[in-house]
Amino acid sequence: MVVERRVSEVMTTPVRSVSTTTPLQEAVQLMSEHHVSGLPVLDADGALVGELTEQDLMVRESGFDAGPYVMLLDAVIYLRNPLNWDKEVHQVLGSTVGEVMRKNPHHCDPDLSLPAAAKLLHERSTQRLFVLNDAKQPVGVLTRGDVVRALAGA
Repeated sequence: MVVERRVSEVMTTPVRSVSTTTPLQEAVQLMSEHHVSGLPVLDADGALVGELTEQDLMVRESGFDAGPYVMLLDAVIYLRNPLNWDKEVHQVLGSTVGEVMRKNPHHCDPDLSLPAAAKLLHERSTQRLFVLNDAKQPVGVLTRGDVVRALAGA
């Protein structure tokens, strides 16, 4: 029965990962070769510090958009707050995973029940939860597809 199953029973292993210093092209190649839409980003101790997703790469490839503006007496007045541009500029110009990744990736415990994990995936509107051990190191990945496969096998 799905309700009684734990994340550790249906998560995907092994975990493919990158570090903050991994060249972006190498990470893209890894995602392509293994048909994954996101990778955990680990620090030197193997702890989770970020996530690189297809969406992050799409922002990079689509370029920087300063947003709407108005010209007034030879001055440009941006209608979007320029203080929020920093992340976008790094995503467009970045050459390493650390410059493009998103921080605060979604994660869960291996002992979490499958229904609770499915609720997290839904509420956080995310495609994946990184499953972490006590040292905050990824031991698996739970995707929406893993949940659907578990339901199909019930």
